[in-house]
Amino acid sequence: MSGLINYVSCTALWLGLAVKSPDLARHWRDPYLRAICAVLALAGLCFLLGAPPTVGAVNRLSGIPNLAAPLTYAAITAYSAASQLLVVHWRGGPRVQRTARRWIVTYALVLLGIAVMFALGDAPVERRTDLDTYYATTPFLAEMIVLYLAGHLAAAGVTAVSSLRWARRVDGRLRVGLIMLGTGALCSAGYSITKFTAVVARWCGADWSRLGTTASPVAAGLGALLTVTGILIPLGWPLVTEWQRSRRAYARLKPLERELDELLTRRSLRLPRPRWVTPATRLVWLQTSIHNALGHLDAYFDRDLYEQVRASALRETGDAGRAESVAWAAVVAAAVEAERHRERPLEPCDEIDLLSVHAPGPAALVDIADALATSTLVASARVHDTTTPTGTA
Repeated sequence: MSGLINYVSCTALWLGLAVKSPDLARHWRDPYLRAICAVLALAGLCFLLGAPPTVGAVNRLSGIPNLAAPLTYAAITAYSAASQLLVVHWRGGPRVQRTARRWIVTYALVLLGIAVMFALGDAPVERRTDLDTYYATTPFLAEMIVLYLAGHLAAAGVTAVSSLRWARRVDGRLRVGLIMLGTGALCSAGYSITKFTAVVARWCGADWSRLGTTASPVAAGLGALLTVTGILIPLGWPLVTEWQRSRRAYARLKPLERELDELLTRRSLRLPRPRWVTPATRLVWLQTSIHNALGHLDAYFDRDLYEQVRASALRETGDAGRAESVAWAAVVAAAVEAERHRERPLEPCDEIDLLSVHAPGPAALVDIADALATSTLVASARVHDTTTPTGTA
């Protein structure tokens, strides 16, 4: 077997770990963050160690037949403990530390039992995919198999019940994350159940080993995907929301950028376009370039035109904020025309100009861009007294 499902699942989990690692580095004392990263790291390790090529490599390099099995079982057990700790810290409460210690002690004993059972048992024949059923009747190894499966099933069951029960009492992104986490835990429980079924069938003299080698990896892989999604949704939702907001703002600023494009290019006012950056960074780049252009135009802003257009827009819409945006759009359009028809730029006025008094912030720029694209009052401002030497600020 190629172990493709294992490696894909491991990659998905460790990508999630990479997303959270910077937060862990900044807040490494946070037990909740440590639990999240532990779940992602150990779940990925389970899939990595359980892949048949990895199993063969571990056995070959160690010189011990089937050493990969207790290592994989230990990783699964540690992952189960981390899952419990995650739920405990996620829910909080006055007994968090006591409950967390109990889970740690319980699964530490399971880890010890796995090591002792493997050392006492005899597994001379290497089995890369069906060790559970092949050695299901071998003394000590059978106990080891039951021990790790019981530990994993208990953890998956408790995680599923706790997450889904809690999801009924919350809403928003936390509820979505809990539902995904609980569903992922149910799928992970399917891994243990199918393995247990194949082992019990072996005890009864039947050979259902294919159930443990085909259905179990699929259940585990789907569980991993849902688990990492459930963990990252509550954490990544604000970031995604911010990116969406930045994309919308960036798109809405396009009319204003187009109005200033010729000036930005001719006067080399546009900053170098960043590459491979977040939508928020691209938005800041565009806002900065627009502010550079507005700063260059401040000597051309006409206060009289601003007041005239503002009054007209206020009578037309009855909205003071909208009227101010339309007035700014008209003043910017007129200033662009005035600047374009001069051979050299003007010096800023000695008086306090319009821009200094009402400097538009990022939100105002979006509204001005909307007004440029939609208001009929702006069109007349494009031909407003282009020979005027300065604004009347």
